[in-house]
Amino acid sequence: MKLNELKATDGARKDRKRKGQGIASGNGKTGGRGHKGQKSRSGGKVARGFEGGQMPLIRRVPKRGFTARIDNDLQVINLGQLNAFDDGAAVDAAALFDAGLVRSAVDPIKLLATGELTKKVTVSVTAASAQAAAKVAAAGGTLNLAKAEA
Repeated sequence: MKLNELKATDGARKDRKRKGQGIASGNGKTGGRGHKGQKSRSGGKVARGFEGGQMPLIRRVPKRGFTARIDNDLQVINLGQLNAFDDGAAVDAAALFDAGLVRSAVDPIKLLATGELTKKVTVSVTAASAQAAAKVAAAGGTLNLAKAEA
């Protein structure tokens, strides 16, 4: 077998339907659009969510809740996750991002007291719970709270 002898199997390739090419084509006259109505006309599209003039579902359903105008981009890290760092390491936003513990090195980070800290580390975060601060101090580390940049 040679490349120039390759051939598609029968039925694998089909000619596309050529709409509007005469009545005998099976898709002539109305071109597969049926008779009359909005969808038979050129440019006759129906908007997404349009229900034929009936009050749309999105407007019939009552609205509830509240959406804050400002997103809270606060990232949370647990105390136990800091054990991934070496003893005496300086843990800041960049180090946490490089370790894959936070999604962004720019957004504010809060330290929570979940888990136990076994390493003596210097932690620089935006905020920390009172328990987390006490646990860092108990482990012999230091906690620096940096201002969030707006």
